[in-house]
This record gives sequence, structure tokens and C-alpha cells, in this order.
Amino acid sequence: MLTCSCGAVAPGDAWACTQRGRDGQDHVLRLPRPEWSVDDSSRQPFVRYRRMLRSWAEADDDEWFVDRVGQLDEAVAGVEGHGFEVTPCAGALVSDRSVTIKDETGNVSGSHKARHTFGLMLHLLVRERRATAGSDRPRLAIASCGNAAVAAAVVAAAEQWPITVYVPEDAEPAAVARLRELAATVELCPRIEGEPGDPSYRRFREAVGAGAVPFGCQGPDNGYTIDGGRTLGYELAEQAPGIDRVYVQVGGGALAASVAQGLAIGGSSAALMAVQAEGCAPLARAWERTAALGGLHEARRQRSAVMWPWTPTPFSAATGILDDETYDWAAVTEAMLATDGRPVVVPEPMVTEACEAGRSATGINVSPTGSAGLAGLLCDDAPTGANAAVLFTGAQR
Repeated sequence: MLTCSCGAVAPGDAWACTQRGRDGQDHVLRLPRPEWSVDDSSRQPFVRYRRMLRSWAEADDDEWFVDRVGQLDEAVAGVEGHGFEVTPCAGALVSDRSVTIKDETGNVSGSHKARHTFGLMLHLLVRERRATAGSDRPRLAIASCGNAAVAAAVVAAAEQWPITVYVPEDAEPAAVARLRELAATVELCPRIEGEPGDPSYRRFREAVGAGAVPFGCQGPDNGYTIDGGRTLGYELAEQAPGIDRVYVQVGGGALAASVAQGLAIGGSSAALMAVQAEGCAPLARAWERTAALGGLHEARRQRSAVMWPWTPTPFSAATGILDDETYDWAAVTEAMLATDGRPVVVPEPMVTEACEAGRSATGINVSPTGSAGLAGLLCDDAPTGANAAVLFTGAQR
């Protein structure tokens, strides 16, 4: 059983707090903090760091878990062409700034998102093992405009698990085409005048209410999504132990929350710098409102006073971070406060300039979304001698 940020204990089969949406507070299930433990014999992240995964602890059978990870990884490779391996991390000089770059563009589905969904699938498989034989598999559901949807569909296809993907009408055409190739059910969700917020997320929440499993990258919907995401932080803690700050692009916020937790478990004290585009910066707004309310404890109690859908309609070349709300805002804010970090809001011209500079300096086919953390670094006044890291989280499709 996990405990929610509100203090409630969740039932053993819950993905989210049962009080969510009932009292105006912020609710997200918290994963326990594990002891640092690495299996140096493996380069497969979910084997290498398995003793720090909640799914491993709940499986309570190391041999079965390692074997099941191998089976699922092999199936993912059959769908995608390759499975999971520790991704590259190296220094680079970009626009006269020295930076450590963690490159996720060659990861499964072309982004970091499959770490989250692979981790969620492991939880489903652990629960399925314990369930009554012959139980039907519930449909999976996710709301996304691109990379997260593809990542979820790849993992679902590997396990032949039915999934419905809710996407906005302006979702990337290449992503929608790939979703259909993967046999996902795709639901296009137009914006409705007068209804604030992401329409695809609204439809997703309706599906979850009707019994679908939340199979996405928002912590409040499924607290276990952080489990797989933390493997990225674990890798960065091993590969770049000397960094003193990490610039992480923020949409829904699960990436930043996961990386911050993984780094902290790995002994890093790097400051979390949460990067958003000026055309959609609800986290930066919440940061200011949290201070005005006297701190995070009170802000969690009054969620609607600090976090609400961004208006007008979000815009940026970094389309993958245009979540109307930063769903994991409290976890990200908590990490920023704990590490002396802060939000960084990037002017729109810098979003594309940083992407071009990053591609030129590294040869990596990164997207504007994937390089948005670099944009935050390039427009930030970091102290002289700062040892910064960024994540290239998604390839240009």
C-alpha cells in the first residue's frame, strides 16, 4: 500500500488516491524511497536498477522478475526494433556553454516516455500474476499529444494489451500514424469553446472513471508512473555525479519529478531547474502562488488557487510540453525547494534557437520539445563555473 501526499493510505490495488477530486486538495501517491542498489552485470535499466523498483518489491520474486523483464523487453524489441539499454551521457559545448547532455532520443519509441510505460506494464504484470486465472485484461488509456502516446502504444503492443489513446486534433500526424500502425484505438479530441483545459485529458479521465487503467505519465492519475521514470535519474546519477544543476523541460511534470527523485536516491544534490515555454507556463505561475500562500503545505491544500488550466490556448514549437496543467506540480515544486532550484520560463524564439544549436553541436536529431531544457540553460544566468546537465528527451519525427 502507498500513502498519498494528503496522508491517506491507498488500497493495495489503487493507482491513485481515492480522495482525489473530492476535497480540493492535491493528491498523488508517493513511492517509498529505496536504498541505492545497482546490478553492475546488466545494462538493461529495469534489471540494473530493479532492486529500487516498486514493482520488484511487490513481485517478491527476483528470478521471476528478471525473467519477466527479459520477456517484455524482447517483445518490445520485436515491435520497436530494439529494447532498453542505458542511454548515452556526454559533455558538449553548445553556444559557448559547457553542458552534460543525457541523450534519450535513441530510446524505445524515440523518447524517455517508454521508461514510464514499461514501468507501469511491470506493475500490471505483477498484479496479473497474483490475480485469479482467466481474469480479463482491462483496457489501458492515455491522453497525450505525441511521444507519451507512442511509448504507451509500443509497450501495450508488445504485451498485446488493448489501449485507447486520446489525442488533441492538432496532434503530430507522424505520431498518430504510428499509433494506428501499433493497433491502438485513437480518439481525436477537439477543443470546445468555453471549456478550459485539455480535451483529450478530460476524455481520458472519463475513460478511467469507467474502468480503464491509467497508462500515462501523470503522477496524480497513476503514482506508479514515477517508478520507471526514476531509472533515468538513476542513470544520470551514475554517469554524471559532478553536476550541480539539471535543466528539465516540464509539461505534465512527471519527467522532472522522476529525475529529481532518481538523482536524490543516487546521492546527487543537483538543483532542479524546471523549464517551460512562455506560451504555457502553469508551473512558474504556481511557484509564485505557492510563495504567496506561505508555502507548499498550504498550496497542496488549495490546489485550485495555484494550479488551473493555462489560457489562452497553449502554444510553442515545443508541443510536447504544452500540458494545460502541470499535473505533478507539487512534486516538482517540492524537488525545486529541496535542491535550491527554480522555474525557468523560455522566450519562444529561444525554443527553436536552442534546438538548432543543440543539433549543430551534437549531431543529435533532437526535437524542440526534447531540447527545451537546453533552451532553459541558454537563457538562464547560471553562476560562473556551474556544472549543468540537460536531457535530450525526444527525437524529431
